[in-house]
Amino acid sequence: MHQRAVRNLANLETTQARITRIFDAAAGGKNHFLADRDTVRHFDQAAPALTTAARAVLEFLTRMIRYLSAEGVDQYLIVGSGIPSGPAAGNALHDAARAACGVAPRVLYVENNPMVVTMAQATIEPFTDLVRVVEGDVREIDEVLRDHVVRTFIDWDRPVAALLLSTYSLHDDEYAHYVIKRLRHTAPAGSFLGLLHTTFDGIPPELLPAIRDLLAMTLPHLAIRSRDEVAALLEGLDLVPPGLVWVPEWRPGDDDQACREEPGSSGNYGAVARIP
Repeated sequence: MHQRAVRNLANLETTQARITRIFDAAAGGKNHFLADRDTVRHFDQAAPALTTAARAVLEFLTRMIRYLSAEGVDQYLIVGSGIPSGPAAGNALHDAARAACGVAPRVLYVENNPMVVTMAQATIEPFTDLVRVVEGDVREIDEVLRDHVVRTFIDWDRPVAALLLSTYSLHDDEYAHYVIKRLRHTAPAGSFLGLLHTTFDGIPPELLPAIRDLLAMTLPHLAIRSRDEVAALLEGLDLVPPGLVWVPEWRPGDDDQACREEPGSSGNYGAVARIP
């Protein structure tokens, strides 16, 4: 195990649930703790959909990467995926990029969760020179983009796909706009911006009070936006068809079944935009 990974183990917070670990637990992964599994159980008692929603999100992320790879992208800056361990071995996001690319892609994960960083550095980086994991927070986007690994591992003179998946921590609308602006202006022409965003739009009104109460106890700082509010973040961007939609509706494949009959139960919108 990397020495930096060993050093980080002592700093892991195990008693407080975290959104990326919750989704990992819901998707059947291993990068989570008891607090995260308990949160999944509480959510499923209030509205039994989180496990399926987590699968729908993973399927969307995989399809998005396959699409971008088909468009010739071979560099990925993935901000806040949690590096989910739910997919079967060989089907992680960087595996999907490698399988879809004609050449070996570079994948750089940026994570603010110490456990995710520690486990990924110990279990992924030693086996490939094409995947790197750095600790960083989307709420400090300037610091992220100044990070030495971010600046040198990605070739910023060529197109890159910047996948913004940690919007759940961007509460301030003005700063959320700034994050997208920084990514747009940093990425060269021909790049793409991918977005994932949580919403309450698909939750039946009678369940909203229970969901809000549960979030107040488990994830009090989770950023939730309506479709109109998410669309405002993407204003001025050239969205790839079908645009901003529920994640199960974004270019679904025949094998993608999670939330297919009720896309709104995924609880997330997704979109991909071209950067001119």
